[in-house]
Amino acid sequence: MSVEGINGVGKTDAVVGTAAALGPRCLRLDEVTDKAGDTLPGQVVAALSADGDVFLRTGHPVAETLTLLALKVREFEQLTAGDLAGVDIVLEDRGVDTTAVYQAVILAAQYPGTDMLALAERILATTARWRPLPDATVLLTGDRRLCTARFAARAERVFSALDHQMFAQAEALYVELARAHPERFTILDVTGYSREETTQALTQTVQGLLRTPEAVHAP
Repeated sequence: MSVEGINGVGKTDAVVGTAAALGPRCLRLDEVTDKAGDTLPGQVVAALSADGDVFLRTGHPVAETLTLLALKVREFEQLTAGDLAGVDIVLEDRGVDTTAVYQAVILAAQYPGTDMLALAERILATTARWRPLPDATVLLTGDRRLCTARFAARAERVFSALDHQMFAQAEALYVELARAHPERFTILDVTGYSREETTQALTQTVQGLLRTPEAVHAP
């Protein structure tokens, strides 16, 4: 299961809290951009962000997309039987949908007139050839302006008008993708929620999904 949402929505804190509530039955996978700098993913992300772009843009969007997908495939391939022993759920802080959404927005900017949802679907189809998509994805939504302000404060950045446009397009594409795949996505609106309330809501949502007949399972 993966948890998605725009930057600043409270996703990572909620994932950490939910994983703690689920205990040893849950294996939490950190966001790729949070990997330590002495790891391969950390080094790749450092290279992509060397120019200071928060969206990891280097001017080569196709290569960037394939690179980020490779990191997500590698993450899946490195899960061992020992990692999964006693585990009922793998909880990803940003899964392949992040790559699909943000890279679709970036690619569409390079190739005007291209449908962003179609691009995202194509990226996910490419990914599915090498690793399974999440059994379930929870999309956290909130007040975009507040979320962006939180993210800007945390990153100590001032975002340009084009950056804000990127956030808005990503938010819209996340929702469009979720509505196109209701069998996989659950939309959780956390507008106005505190950090603790967001964590509680995500925990309850994940527990509810685990109780369904199509219960989420570890790969």
